[in-house]
Amino acid sequence: MSDTPINAEPLHQRVIIIGSGFGGIGMGVALKKQGIENFLMLEKAADVGGVWRDNSYPGAACDVPSHLYSFSFEPNPAWSHVFAPQHEIYQYLRHCAAKYGLRPHLRFGTEVAEANYEESARRWVLKLTDGRQLTTDILITATGQLSRPALPKIEGMDTFKGHSFHSAHWDHNYPLEGKRVAVIGTGASAIQFVPAIADKVRHMTVFQRSPAYILPRPDRPYSAVERGLFKRLPAVGKLYRAGIYLQYESRAIAFTRFHSLMKPMGVLPFRRLLKRQVPDAGLQEKLVPDYPIGCKRILLSSEYLATLARPQVELVTDPITRITEQGVQTADGTCHEVDTLIYGTGFAATEFLAPMTIRGRDGQSLNEAWQQGAKAFLGLSVPGFPNFFMLYGPNTNLGHNSIVYMLESQITHVIKCLKLLDQQGASVIEVDAQQHTDFNQGIQARLSDSVWSGCQSWYVDANGHNSTNWPGFTLSYRWLVNRRLQDAYHLAS
Repeated sequence: MSDTPINAEPLHQRVIIIGSGFGGIGMGVALKKQGIENFLMLEKAADVGGVWRDNSYPGAACDVPSHLYSFSFEPNPAWSHVFAPQHEIYQYLRHCAAKYGLRPHLRFGTEVAEANYEESARRWVLKLTDGRQLTTDILITATGQLSRPALPKIEGMDTFKGHSFHSAHWDHNYPLEGKRVAVIGTGASAIQFVPAIADKVRHMTVFQRSPAYILPRPDRPYSAVERGLFKRLPAVGKLYRAGIYLQYESRAIAFTRFHSLMKPMGVLPFRRLLKRQVPDAGLQEKLVPDYPIGCKRILLSSEYLATLARPQVELVTDPITRITEQGVQTADGTCHEVDTLIYGTGFAATEFLAPMTIRGRDGQSLNEAWQQGAKAFLGLSVPGFPNFFMLYGPNTNLGHNSIVYMLESQITHVIKCLKLLDQQGASVIEVDAQQHTDFNQGIQARLSDSVWSGCQSWYVDANGHNSTNWPGFTLSYRWLVNRRLQDAYHLAS
């Protein structure tokens, strides 16, 4: 942690990055490699790591293989498993921040309330939640799409007399042994922590609004021989990573073009797993989705379905009507009495950059610019918001590959924009409005023909606008961010 207080900083910075997860750290490393030292990384928490710092619930792990879910410039031959557990990814990010000299640039406990672009001064003014201010030439957000836990709107939530928490804010000081536990939500977090805590609790009631397609997670520990080989022969690790990348990249064909491939790739393996792990036909029926596979996120777990078949675990599919002092009441009139409520209800993925307010030229906020849905050129830049870039912005999420690959592509694009500013002796760079419109119309047209179109999910906002996923290959995205530069931006002194 840096000991330098904000009020001891030079008030003006060349670059300010908001966030210190994969995006923020990768951006900071790229700036240092370009010889740019006049930058700060603002982090509201007490350490780097983003979602991998916050989501420490039992069983937390990545659903992308470890050797691909890491920076290309910093391979880790010591991953313990094919799918790394949370604590290893968190430590990996801390390692990267230390190795590449980012600690002096980091300011922890520093939360941005709003950022306003000053046209006359060609700068961004950041107001912190404690009232302090900073200014910068270039503002880069790296807050991610899965950084704000979402709680459901259920009547009576504040009346519950037991203990409750969201999975992203796991209470490790609260013992679950012998407790009657209710789990609300059956998404990517819940399918990891439900099997991890099922043996500890006296009884678990899982409230499911919609079942998910679940595929086995082919996890295993790496042997000492494998880890030694990765360490001694880095080329082997690179080839292994490339093999994983190509395997996952090929899945984009099914998600975006040939939907019939989803059946052999997903439906049939799910059915086999369900039949093998859940012998009860009635329970099986409750766990079969009624929507096309891929329309909502496909989840990976080799234990979740089997856990639901245990005698101390009950799956409830009746809608929740309210939370009472004693537990959860469902539409059939049953009150399920519990000691503990755990919300596994995911994140506000389509509320980009909230709760920050970002105001561009003429005081227009991003929320005003996005009344018809969040959109950005390459997911990075928005007309009317000069010198502003978003990492992991609209339509850059993936259903088939590693987001770290996408982030590295975006970071390369931002660096090219900064170089262009210097080469042209300019102080302002802003995306062309027509280029922005054309790009996003093309994205939505391609999304309408993807598996993500046709059902309600966290990919889609309240207006039915998919502002989340990239409808193609990560290779095609990398080609675009490397090519679309001077023809897409306006420069000014």
